[in-house]
Amino acid sequence: MKGGGLRQSMAWIHTWLGLLAGWLLFAMFLTGTASYFRPEITRWMQPELRPVAAPPAQAAASAVRWLQANGAHDEQWTIFLPDDRTTATRIFQRARPPADGSKPPRKPEVRLDPASGQPIAARDTKGGEHFYRFHFQLQLPHPWGRWLAGLAALFMLGAIVSGVITHRRIFADFFTLRWNKGQRSWLDAHNASAVLALPFHAMITYTGLITLIVMYMPWPIAANYSSPSAFSDSLSGIEDAGKATGQPGRLVAVAPLVARAQGEWGGRAAQIVIRNPDDSASTVTVRRTSADTLNARGAFVTYGGIDGRRIAGSSAAGPAAQTAGVMLGLHLGHFAGPALRWVYFLLGLTGAAMVATGLLLWTSKRLTIGERPALGYRIVERLNIGVVACLPAGMAAFLLANRLLPADLAGRAAIEVATMFWVWFGLAALQLARPVRRAWIETLTIAALAFAAVPLVNAATTDRGLLRSAIDGDGLFVAFDIVMLSAAALLGFAARKAHAHVGVAKTRAVRRRRRGQAAQELADAA
Repeated sequence: MKGGGLRQSMAWIHTWLGLLAGWLLFAMFLTGTASYFRPEITRWMQPELRPVAAPPAQAAASAVRWLQANGAHDEQWTIFLPDDRTTATRIFQRARPPADGSKPPRKPEVRLDPASGQPIAARDTKGGEHFYRFHFQLQLPHPWGRWLAGLAALFMLGAIVSGVITHRRIFADFFTLRWNKGQRSWLDAHNASAVLALPFHAMITYTGLITLIVMYMPWPIAANYSSPSAFSDSLSGIEDAGKATGQPGRLVAVAPLVARAQGEWGGRAAQIVIRNPDDSASTVTVRRTSADTLNARGAFVTYGGIDGRRIAGSSAAGPAAQTAGVMLGLHLGHFAGPALRWVYFLLGLTGAAMVATGLLLWTSKRLTIGERPALGYRIVERLNIGVVACLPAGMAAFLLANRLLPADLAGRAAIEVATMFWVWFGLAALQLARPVRRAWIETLTIAALAFAAVPLVNAATTDRGLLRSAIDGDGLFVAFDIVMLSAAALLGFAARKAHAHVGVAKTRAVRRRRRGQAAQELADAA
């Protein structure tokens, strides 16, 4: 192309890719950003739980004792060991299928005290897992949510590349931020939020696509493996444990196996999978945590469940498997310490800001004074309010429901999730009855008040309010309340700016009307 043809084409692509996927991308960025503190959110949503220090071997031994007393004949036990970010040992049991071949009953997750191995009574909640799952599944049935999220990520990648090509002064624009200049201000904000974290945006989008690439492109797997599970086992290096022999066997002490595995790796164990625990063919697989390595696909060692001999272990991963593990690790951020995790969080917020300002820039550029907006413009305008302003209110409602619902209410975890969507979609529907500018002010104000209410409701319903937590040195609850108040302040600032914008718009309209009247009077006098 000659002249500015390439940049014009890229600008068109950037605009429409960003618009079509913008609302999904904003929701994915916002919930994905929250997911970097998934364990911490879950701990906050179960205030009954207190941190209990216990080494992995002790937590494993106490968990096995409980399982032998409450599920000795299960087909498989999965034990997630506690770490610095979690407070309990998580237990999942898979019952042995009945003789008639019917599906075995599903057993609920159990949380145990890491030291004593006794069940912990805590309110039922999805916790931070809800934001994490919504981030890439969008609360849709499998696999449609993941397909839609992947399509949105593909649009995002195209928008990033086309945006870089479009803006010839992109890095110079980063240092330019003009306030109260209408369209120019939205463009400056969009450029600044995009360039500030451009490497992060490109990395997080690309690695997000790569993590689910086997679902989007399944044909090589279908051509070379009998089933997707066979491919997964081959990728991780897990060998088929085989079927139970039917001969009873006594499970060896698991704690020494965990200690041996940790000595072999020089790292901490995170998960134990015990198959056929009461059979002579039982196996114990110990997996390494991904928190101390960039590769999210941690190493493992498998031992014989009866004699404790080492059966197999993860070998050196090939280039493809190692690359996939690193890509997953970069996206999830499990390797990040507290400081780097906050960096991930703040950069994720800049991604949400980049998408939001891009959507607002689209409407700002197409608003012509004195011309009735087209139907498509009005739809985009209302969708912007329904997602950018109403989704944060729904997320705050999810947290408030955790405190306001009775702790022993049956099905309360599902009700918490439903509360988020009822508030989000309900507020988005109500704003349709309000003028656009008033709708922005009112929805942002509601969202700000909802976040400000979280610390107050927490203090009123638990003994872990901000002041008490500060006295007790409970850093997690203090930090959570500070983040909630910061979100309330940010949304309140946005509502105030929207109110000021309405005032400026009214003043300008009055001035235009007066000028028009004066001109008309002069014309009549002439």
